[in-house]
Amino acid sequence: MPAITADPLTLPRLPRMPEAERAGRRVAKVVRARRQLEGEGFVVRRPFPGMDLALADPFLLLDHMGAVEYAPGEAKGTPWHPHRGFETVTYIIDGAFQHQDTTGGGGLISDGDTQWMTAGAGIQHIEQPPPELVAKGGLFHGVQLWVNLPRAQKWAPPRYQDIRSTDIKLLSSADGASLVRVIAGSLAGHEGPGITYTPITYLHATVAPGARLTLPWPADFNALLYVLSGRGVAGPEDRPVEEGQLAVFGGSPRTEHGDALTLRAADTQPQASKDGWEVLLLGGLPIREPIARYGPFVMNTREEIIQAFEDYQAGRMGQIPAQRVPHRSTADEQGIG
Repeated sequence: MPAITADPLTLPRLPRMPEAERAGRRVAKVVRARRQLEGEGFVVRRPFPGMDLALADPFLLLDHMGAVEYAPGEAKGTPWHPHRGFETVTYIIDGAFQHQDTTGGGGLISDGDTQWMTAGAGIQHIEQPPPELVAKGGLFHGVQLWVNLPRAQKWAPPRYQDIRSTDIKLLSSADGASLVRVIAGSLAGHEGPGITYTPITYLHATVAPGARLTLPWPADFNALLYVLSGRGVAGPEDRPVEEGQLAVFGGSPRTEHGDALTLRAADTQPQASKDGWEVLLLGGLPIREPIARYGPFVMNTREEIIQAFEDYQAGRMGQIPAQRVPHRSTADEQGIG
């Protein structure tokens, strides 16, 4: 797993929070991701939607792609399709994806890079494995997160952020046993590079076998932990969580240093996770607004969804460039994209 590796002993360290190991947030529920086909026929694991979306607010969807070893000719992507009303964040851990959109944004993202696309008022885009991966096959592993936009920002102009692996803020746990990558938001005063409309925190942590990781957490943010690979426990009650499962944290009394999350990697890990338990940690300030969603559009009312389809059909979500790989265009994509 080459996504942004570093020696934790050389990095800035998170604060010690021994009291949080007993008084941090407890786990409210654990959800197993569902497998389904997306795009042109690739498998994703999706922990939400499927549970109560209020527990995930402001997040709308999480798709886990891989890890998979593609044979030659197997790698697939998405066709051209539109979005309105939210942001897609694609984080590539292994392998590569190439992106193109109707604003001119895009390019190749690989091995720890992140593509952050704000659909806002409307955009069309396509995501495909590069020709080399299609021809030769190879390892591919990534995640796509959908982040809702508040009503006031749903009509913002589309924008694209190309976040290289070298841009991401790297931190160490207090004991030096865990590596934490800050993609967006703030952790103990350290800022990630992602520019967000909705206040969120997006982290990828590698926790050494048997090690405990304690993180300060904003008291007004929700908190989700998704396991990319390996196994461990979450919360002061040591709730077991393994690959493909999502732990949803509830609230708790604040500790001396504020709110906190605690997790511990199992002493022994599967071969694929021998270097550590790989987890995503997500949190955000809930928007708490009505949600109307259909396929690639997420708005506040049914009338706005109807308007989105009309605007797309009328060509008001950008024009697909002439120089492109030919793919059918669809407004029915529900997941990756």
